[in-house]
Amino acid sequence: MKAWIHRWGPAILVMAIIFIASSTPGSEVPGFGVGDFVVKKGGHMLGYALLAAAFYHALTIRQGSTKHRFALAICLSILYAASDEWHQRFTPGRTASIVDVGIDAAGSLLGAAMLRWKQKRPAI
Repeated sequence: MKAWIHRWGPAILVMAIIFIASSTPGSEVPGFGVGDFVVKKGGHMLGYALLAAAFYHALTIRQGSTKHRFALAICLSILYAASDEWHQRFTPGRTASIVDVGIDAAGSLLGAAMLRWKQKRPAI
């Protein structure tokens, strides 16, 4: 059980944080002035970069190629992004956006790629 929590705990934690953030009613979402778009979309990218990295970490125990784990981590993140946007449809003052799923997908790719690169790099 301890090994499972070590592997999957980070992904579950990131998913919970994303779920809570997307459950915030639109009237309670803070504004960031001129940089509002950059901060909010940057938050999407960061959240899904962390989620994909957490999925990649969780999947490292699996046998098989690194490429398959990389692709699966990204696919799981994108599926979660789509389900999160669907969830937002039911949150007052919030809407679902395919553009946000695309931004989340880009963040997922970035996060998984960075973790994969770090793992392949020789230790200093």
